[in-house]
Amino acid sequence: MKAPNIQYWWSRRCGGRQVLALALPLVVSTASWTVMHFVDRMFLLWHSTQAMAAAMPGGLLHFTLLCFPLGMATYVNTFVAQYHGAGHPERIGLAVWQGARIGVVAAPLFLMTIPLAPVIFSLAGHDPQVACLETVYYQVLTFGAGGTLIAAALSTFFTGRGATRVVMVVDCLATVLNVLLDYAWIFGHWGFPALGMEGAAWATVASQWFRALLYWRIMDRPANRVKYQLVAGRRFDFPLARRLLRYGGPNGLQMLVEVSAFTVFILLIGRLGKEAMAATTLAFNVNSMAFLPMLGLGIAVSTMVGQQLGRNRPRLAARATWTALLMAETYMGTMALLYVLIPDVFLLGHAWGVSPDRFIGIRDATVVLLRFVAAYCMFDALSLVFVGAIKGAGDTRFILAVTLIMSPPPVLAAWLGITFFGWGLLWCWVVVTAWLCTLGLIYLARFLQGRWRKMRVIEAALLREEGLAAEPAVVTQPVECYPISSHE
Repeated sequence: MKAPNIQYWWSRRCGGRQVLALALPLVVSTASWTVMHFVDRMFLLWHSTQAMAAAMPGGLLHFTLLCFPLGMATYVNTFVAQYHGAGHPERIGLAVWQGARIGVVAAPLFLMTIPLAPVIFSLAGHDPQVACLETVYYQVLTFGAGGTLIAAALSTFFTGRGATRVVMVVDCLATVLNVLLDYAWIFGHWGFPALGMEGAAWATVASQWFRALLYWRIMDRPANRVKYQLVAGRRFDFPLARRLLRYGGPNGLQMLVEVSAFTVFILLIGRLGKEAMAATTLAFNVNSMAFLPMLGLGIAVSTMVGQQLGRNRPRLAARATWTALLMAETYMGTMALLYVLIPDVFLLGHAWGVSPDRFIGIRDATVVLLRFVAAYCMFDALSLVFVGAIKGAGDTRFILAVTLIMSPPPVLAAWLGITFFGWGLLWCWVVVTAWLCTLGLIYLARFLQGRWRKMRVIEAALLREEGLAAEPAVVTQPVECYPISSHE
């Protein structure tokens, strides 16, 4: 009995094979981000402990300010997926260009924040040398903000339609460029100046603009111009921009609040000293090997849910979500086990370029922190998959509400523990672990509630009619998401 069930799970619509075909290139794509961040931090640790410690706060501040426009730009993926599912390709180009326009507008605004960086990092109370490096890193990264946003919007042209292999190729090429430039600019090879921290930031800037240019060149082919109205769609469309703000705005604001809370959390850890900051940075760097690839799976879930809801088939959308969850939990559970059993394997690259006496203290603290990572990995998978699903439907206001309620308590708990009770690094990691586990359970409950099934972000007049009568309004039990009727 088991073999036919497994075969059916694999081969049916929105089953294992279809989810994996869409998700695997995106997993490889986001895994390439893992490689980029991992190598970047590794090279910086080889350069100096201060540079390693400064990389996360400087990068997080930059990403925090990126969050709102980035959340809107990436949410174009849901519009593209639903237009594609509803059979209206002529609306896709218009949606993509509304997102790309966000990057054009935001780019000069980021440059205006450069003079504020020294004040922000000095107020954080970090070591003066680390604060100086944080400032330099952030200031250079602002020159790549426009490229990041434009690339994010243009990538949705491919992800929303399911052409995820293009995204995989582009992002992998950008990662290779970033790694090569990191090596050249940090240490001064191949005729490049040895700029250390500043060089790492310039490498990131160059790779982000490279991504944007490459996406545009691949997208701007004659066949695509006609089918997806890529030329006519460059105009500003107020009704569509308003819809993007309505659904993408909460998505961007949610990202901003959540990452802001995490940034403040990291800045608080910075008060415990550069060793605590370096160990935390290293632990999150290793965790990115589990987390970032699963972001690709979350994007795939959002895409499949959006496409199936565009076809008015919420049962197939639910099936794709549960299939993806099984894959995510399998991967994250495996990584959690490895973090506990063989943590030193993940630290080998960092140890190679550092003297043993300088690395041993960071290593011991990081091994302990990886046990916390292992504890919340499975709950992280819940968040990634179910957030992707309800975002694909348009349930962004709920996600924003959860973020507004759940973000302040852990920051407050960490601050109280550090300031008044002297509880230190382990207390901070207890707080973040409890935070992430709770979020996973909340998003699971929201998905089971089933309101996402009736949500759409595109115009109601464009939705397909088929599938309406066959689908139940609300499904609250996971087993009902695995229908066995042959017509699906």
